[in-house]
Amino acid sequence: MNSKITRKRRSDRNQVIYYITNVETGDSYIGLTALSFGGSVKRTLTRRMQKHLQRAMTETKNWSLCLSLRKHGPEAFVFGPLSTVRGKAQAHQRELELIREYDPQLNTFK
Repeated sequence: MNSKITRKRRSDRNQVIYYITNVETGDSYIGLTALSFGGSVKRTLTRRMQKHLQRAMTETKNWSLCLSLRKHGPEAFVFGPLSTVRGKAQAHQRELELIREYDPQLNTFK
């Protein structure tokens, strides 16, 4: 008998909506990521920023954020949380509201 318990994947996890701003140009980006690391927003966002940097430096994506990261380097950017929302659907809705409100220049898909 297999003693492993299969659990349903949670769809109501907390999500963090965050900003990334280029301090040299003032251009910004708004993104969304699942809260991890035991609920640590700071660690979650640090890891997410590392992923953005890795993608910009190792892949040939021509997305606005990647282009800006390559041109200005990571030291030109600051990031932080805007909101924490429970549930993926609600978080995506709030992210779209914030994108419409702030009109971030580095979001490829608005």
